[in-house]
Amino acid sequence: MSGPDQTAARWGRAAALSLLAGTVGGAAVLAGQAIAARTREYAQPELGLVLRATVGRADAPPLRLVLLGDSSALGVGVDRFEETIGGQLAHLLAEGPTGRRVHLSSVGVSGSRATDLATQVARALLGERPDVAVVLIGANDATALARPADAAAYLGSAVRRLREAHVEVVVGTCPDLGAVRAVAAPLRQVLAWSGRRMARAQTSAVLDAGGTVVDLGTETGPVFRADAGTLCHDGFHPSADGYRVWAHALLPAVEAAAAVAFRHHRRPPAG
Repeated sequence: MSGPDQTAARWGRAAALSLLAGTVGGAAVLAGQAIAARTREYAQPELGLVLRATVGRADAPPLRLVLLGDSSALGVGVDRFEETIGGQLAHLLAEGPTGRRVHLSSVGVSGSRATDLATQVARALLGERPDVAVVLIGANDATALARPADAAAYLGSAVRRLREAHVEVVVGTCPDLGAVRAVAAPLRQVLAWSGRRMARAQTSAVLDAGGTVVDLGTETGPVFRADAGTLCHDGFHPSADGYRVWAHALLPAVEAAAAVAFRHHRRPPAG
């Protein structure tokens, strides 16, 4: 997800495109919603949030986990490490039946789109290679009404590069944008439609590249639609509860990826 200026501009473009197919009355509604979006205050990245942390017992099997993507990979919308999706995933992995010592890092950048993943992959592969990469991307491409095939191709390329480096990859696809409360219908429906198209394209590209897909829209969208508390104060980015829902949805795939990495001894030897 993105910052306020980028988000407002993208919604404005969505409204403008929708004008072509709408009535004059509908166009006025969409235009008004786009203007309202520009005046809203949105959550910003917390500079004090820890982007690197170690969670779990010192004697537990180690797991190097890296997050890539947009503001979701940074935890925009919360102000404590434990509330971010990375922090919650790390604690779940550390406290689960396999009990990992998780070395967590994030190279995500707020506002990122799929075209930005190449740089993030390069950063993720610097130094000691991660065992598992979790990629959260797509919301900004969807709100910009980017061509799903183009965005998915960039995502697929990033996944392929990580897999060639022997990193297991789990991708959380574009979330259900119909659950955001920062805008109302009918603009919300435009975003929901765009998000679903993006998620479908992402799924095919990720599977072709050898990654694992978690359909966040399908698995968690109903919860976000039913519970306003899953979004932070801006009605767009997840809250701590929202990130918890996502973390639990991602957990089985991440645990499975960690098990594969551990069996194949892909971690470089210490020292």
